[in-house]
Amino acid sequence: MQVLISTSSFNLDNFSQLSDLKNAGVEVKLNPFAARLTEDQVIELLGTDTIGLIAGLEPLTKNVLQVAKSLKVIARVGTGLDSVDLDAAKQLGITVLNTPDAPTKAVAELTLAHILGLLRHVSQADRQVRVGVWKGLMGSLLQTKTVGIVGFGRIGKRVATLLSAFGASVIMSDAQVSKSDYPNVELDELCIKSDILSLHLPYNEATHHIINEKHFNLMKKGSYIVNISRGGLVDETALLAALKSGHLAGAALDCFEQEPYEGELRNLETVQITAHMGSYARETRDLMEQEASRLLVDALHEKNLLK
Repeated sequence: MQVLISTSSFNLDNFSQLSDLKNAGVEVKLNPFAARLTEDQVIELLGTDTIGLIAGLEPLTKNVLQVAKSLKVIARVGTGLDSVDLDAAKQLGITVLNTPDAPTKAVAELTLAHILGLLRHVSQADRQVRVGVWKGLMGSLLQTKTVGIVGFGRIGKRVATLLSAFGASVIMSDAQVSKSDYPNVELDELCIKSDILSLHLPYNEATHHIINEKHFNLMKKGSYIVNISRGGLVDETALLAALKSGHLAGAALDCFEQEPYEGELRNLETVQITAHMGSYARETRDLMEQEASRLLVDALHEKNLLK
């Protein structure tokens, strides 16, 4: 029997959380590629004797889960489960767990960093200086902006708290929230009123391209969009058009529909891009990995797979 750690960034110092596995004679296998795995690589590494998986964002499709004959528990290092075929997992009796609390602060802080970067043109100024252009770029104060938050769960609430500390006006849109200290408006109204739109909701069929050409047209000329959530939330073709036309002043993106991202948005000076690293603060990653490890071990004990 073995457990696979397929996420590429697992801190080996967190192995102490897996002592129960070693004591039970279960082999722990690491991702040897030091990168996000493809479907074929996941299948190869899982084999037929893997009982547990500590997963990142690799594709855990129905095909993958069917091939992994012994797999009983998946513990996701992170919040989103859109990389896992949950219907197939349920049919196959595979328990799927995640760590929704741990990433909150790190994702919220990267969101704030991107917002400040957009308003002060940090990435543009950096690129200019590196090619010999020494010229200050005039920006704006966050205090003068209205930020619209789409999705008001753990991360959305934390982002609102950080923004409020800077004196920004915060409004939000979330049909699941009945009571809040911040105005809760319909999405169309949020787009109309916001200087900056920040997305913080899960990706599923209902939220696919929830921000599209219609919403970009509703947004103020010179406004910004920030997506540190999931790529599929935004229609990238419509976003590209809105940026090229100058209707949007800029965008900050940490996630895309296809990753690694190789599209045209990379070529725009007004776009800040990071490589899906919202949770990549060392303290946060450790918490996530430790929690995923604990959840995995507990679930394997519950299934009487560890003695």
